Amino acid sequence: MAVIFAGFISLATWQVLRLQWKLDLIERVEQRVHAEPVPIPGFSLWPHINASADEYRHVQVSGVFLYEKTILAQATTELGGGFWVMTPLATADGATILINRGFIPEKMAASYRASSEKDRPSTSDASIMQVTGLLRMTEPAGGFLRKNDPTGNRWYSRDVNAIAVATGLTRPAPFFIDADASPASNKPGAQQKEVSANAPVAGLTVIHFHNNHLIYAVVWFSLAAMTAAAWAYVMRVMRDKKNTTAVKAGNTA
Repeated sequence: MAVIFAGFISLATWQVLRLQWKLDLIERVEQRVHAEPVPIPGFSLWPHINASADEYRHVQVSGVFLYEKTILAQATTELGGGFWVMTPLATADGATILINRGFIPEKMAASYRASSEKDRPSTSDASIMQVTGLLRMTEPAGGFLRKNDPTGNRWYSRDVNAIAVATGLTRPAPFFIDADASPASNKPGAQQKEVSANAPVAGLTVIHFHNNHLIYAVVWFSLAAMTAAAWAYVMRVMRDKKNTTAVKAGNTA
């Protein structure tokens, strides 16, 4: 029982430490999201980019959109079900950054899947565009119980490497960027209007961290307390039994 008690205490302490780590992570992410945009990390830093240090960093990048290489990734948002419009951005140094330009409803998917660039409901302007948004880590494999199907052009997650291979991108970044919402879309009710009139709708990134560590810590501490109480109860019963046996032995003598 002492070993069990120590085990429960260790697990509870570990959850307390995880709670402090998670709260620190949330604070750091909040600071990144609301900070002024900074240039994306240079090519030499790409191998070192990770979720803990870089995800949701507010960044900016300039380049030319490769609209003909746009793919659609399934999405569920506050505006309903539909797709993320993922378009590569070619930068001046020869890199390509996958940009999540925003959300479109399912009814608009057919037009965005048109094979020729001129059929797409978006500009084919080859001028240099500046994009600001949140740096996001790749989402490999696919969605829940649904694997990406590059051959069939069906995407259930934003797997940067798979998309780069399927669309023939050169020097692709290992991350993608969720574009910021336009100033007009921040007005009350603007997103509902924009989703049908001026899609894709950007700025719908949901930032949420599961934080159940306090609950887990309480559970483990409670189990430790119950173990200690059970031990005390057993010891009391054994003591009472011993005393009773001793009394009976004395009376017999």
